Amino acid sequence: MRWTSRVARQGLGWVFSVGIFSGGLYGFTGAPAPKVTFADVAPIMKAHCVRCHAAGQAAGGLALDSVAGAVKAATPGKSDASVLMQRILGQGGKPQMPMGFTALSDREIGVIRAWIDQGCLAPAKSATSHWAYVKPVRPAVPKTKNGKWVRNPIDAFVLARLEKEKLLPSPEADRTTLIRRVTLDLTGLPPTPAEVDAFIADHSANAYEKVVDRLLASPHYGERMALPWLDAARYADSNGFQMDGDTYQYVWRDWVVRAMNANMPFDEFTTEQIAGDLLPDAVESTQKGRDKIVATGFNRNHMLNGEGGAIPEEQRNVGLFDRVDATCTTWLGLTMACARCHDHKYDPLTQRDYYGMMAFFNNVPESGVPDGGVPYSIAKPWIYAGTQEQMDRMAAMESQSAAAAPAVKQMEDSPETKAAQIAWEEAADPKLPKEISDILRIERSKRNPDQAGKVRGYFLDHALPAASADLRKRFQAMQKELGDLRGSIPRVMVMSDRQPRETHIFSRGNYDAPLDKVTACTPATLPAMPAATPRNRLGLARWMVSPENPLTARVQVNRYWQLFFGKGLVKTPENFGVQGEAPTHPELLDWLAVEFQASGWNVKRLQRMIVTSATYRQSSKATLASRKRDPENRFLGRGARFRLPAMLLRDEALAASGLIDLTIGGKPVYPYQPKGIWDGLAITDERDFTYPQSKGKDLYRRSIYSFWRRTVAPGNMFDASSRQVCTVRQGQTSTPLHALTMLNDVTWVEAGRALAARVMPLPTPEARLTEAFRRVCARRPDADELRILRRSLDRSLAAFKADPKSADAYLAQGASPRDPKLDRVEHAAYASVCLAILNLDEALTRE
Repeated sequence: MRWTSRVARQGLGWVFSVGIFSGGLYGFTGAPAPKVTFADVAPIMKAHCVRCHAAGQAAGGLALDSVAGAVKAATPGKSDASVLMQRILGQGGKPQMPMGFTALSDREIGVIRAWIDQGCLAPAKSATSHWAYVKPVRPAVPKTKNGKWVRNPIDAFVLARLEKEKLLPSPEADRTTLIRRVTLDLTGLPPTPAEVDAFIADHSANAYEKVVDRLLASPHYGERMALPWLDAARYADSNGFQMDGDTYQYVWRDWVVRAMNANMPFDEFTTEQIAGDLLPDAVESTQKGRDKIVATGFNRNHMLNGEGGAIPEEQRNVGLFDRVDATCTTWLGLTMACARCHDHKYDPLTQRDYYGMMAFFNNVPESGVPDGGVPYSIAKPWIYAGTQEQMDRMAAMESQSAAAAPAVKQMEDSPETKAAQIAWEEAADPKLPKEISDILRIERSKRNPDQAGKVRGYFLDHALPAASADLRKRFQAMQKELGDLRGSIPRVMVMSDRQPRETHIFSRGNYDAPLDKVTACTPATLPAMPAATPRNRLGLARWMVSPENPLTARVQVNRYWQLFFGKGLVKTPENFGVQGEAPTHPELLDWLAVEFQASGWNVKRLQRMIVTSATYRQSSKATLASRKRDPENRFLGRGARFRLPAMLLRDEALAASGLIDLTIGGKPVYPYQPKGIWDGLAITDERDFTYPQSKGKDLYRRSIYSFWRRTVAPGNMFDASSRQVCTVRQGQTSTPLHALTMLNDVTWVEAGRALAARVMPLPTPEARLTEAFRRVCARRPDADELRILRRSLDRSLAAFKADPKSADAYLAQGASPRDPKLDRVEHAAYASVCLAILNLDEALTRE
């Protein structure tokens, strides 16, 4: 049986790609070894072997593109004695295979070894596809021994796995930890002391659920939920490349925040971003209709290359490639980019599939390069997207202008005006500008069009008879007012299908080497689009969220799980294919996916279920046994603990200090950045790249509103996505640069000063230190911690008393005014301790 036709579509089982080494699973001691069939081996052979060892080109007599051929190279049950394994390992004095190419990974070698040792099993007849390509079916909720622990079906699935592994769940986190955790997760802000006190004092059975509902209804919920979506959409406020022109894409960012807050069903959220402009009510004249068009900015967030050497058609295709990659990664969790130059080496995705997807996006009337302009440089198509008042005013003025234009044109072209111009020319006023006087000396019939135009323009501007001049000036004033209004309204780049094009497969991905023509289509390995579905972006969007699509719901619930647990049930959210990791809890993933669809794609309902589960509410404290048995907490036997993203760390500092401005939406702002951060971009005189630091409240807006320049991202947003490509899994590192930033950046130093000023009115040092600690960590410090804080305060007091000038210098950090009534030495001492509190591990961590 040839695997290339059918078996190639077969992928790994639920547990396979967790990582097989010599038939065992790393990180899952005691788990049964998974059955490995040729369906698991075939993608590896495809990637590394069949270029030389296939039926039509069986180098060395080995044909590894079929079960029968591979078995001939193996000794079933004895991998060490198999020629196949010996050649892969380079044993027996012969070169290691594949010769001249990258060697197989340990994981791949482990799969082949396990296949041989298990007897070279053929694919099961029912195994027609990799797990992710099979439509999820709602599994039965498992029964557990400890039913009292279970709060909702999520817990039943998690507990069933823990009981199977002979592990116990952790106790529930204390109330203070719990409210800080869920407040940060749902709003990206720390809870206030009053909110913590109210929760602790509420002894009702549903006290925690009430907190969750309050947070889900908060206007700041949408800001928190938008952050990972902005990374996926590669949102930024500039194009990238030389000159890095600014854009107005913040209008799309605000649409995302509003959609999240409104709990827009995810299927609508999907449809509007992929194809909102194709919906029947997508019109620019109303806010609702305009929003549907603005939503398509998702696929206009790509980089735009306006450099002098950029080839427009090449850059247009680069944008198309980016749209395919971003769309498929975001909604399908597929590495479609691998198929741009050749058929995918592991997943059943062909080059034809790739360009079939690209055809959906190939009808945009774009040139490939941005229009000129400083500082804004955007590319068509775009729409005006101001407030409804602005849009109504512009429409009214355009109507008035259109109505007035014929009368002005008629006046300018009238015989009376022409006669007046002739008379004016013949009068030859000596006070005329030299350029006009010189032209008037030329015989009228011998003037070129440029000369005639200059004379005509000067006459209309300066020499019309009074009545005519008044009419024209009023019209020009109207035009100027309209132009000024248009200039004040953002122009957001959007999608459009107004320029149909043919799409071709490109040889090795080269845009200038077209091959076969293709039409818009979805990957053949996935369920086909219904016959009645239009073959455009609207049809694609509806296919994405159709009940038959096996990927979209799984991919999204996995991303939400990642938000709340640090890792998804599938650890590789960007890759649900054969090379990605299999889900740790496959039945739970499918149950959530089906439940999400059945709920009408209700995001808040799904998230509420997750954060009210006993699984989520566990303490993150790990016993020695649980750390040893499950170091990554993949069995979910304890609460998740991970470092907060840099954006949330900055917001936490601003909120705790009282500096934060919680205004929602609007133009991006320019918070503190290192001096000269953009200077490296100033390589021409076309624009000024001096960093325009904001003033007043704009300095303290939430991090989501910070201007994001693609060529120089904010310097204090460590570990953040570059926003140059679609990113659905944020990296986490820990380097000295993080500590150097948070101990020295003016943002945190000023926040420490403001926090100190906020607590200093309290009567005693202990009360002040306790309140500062609470505002950052939510809980009160214990006796030992308070003693350490007091000792730190005393040392700081002594140091600043010995050098009062250093206290003045320390307190001078930041633009916010300092209360002159506070003793400067004492204020500096408390400020230094507050800065230390902001840098505590507990402050940096979502416990």
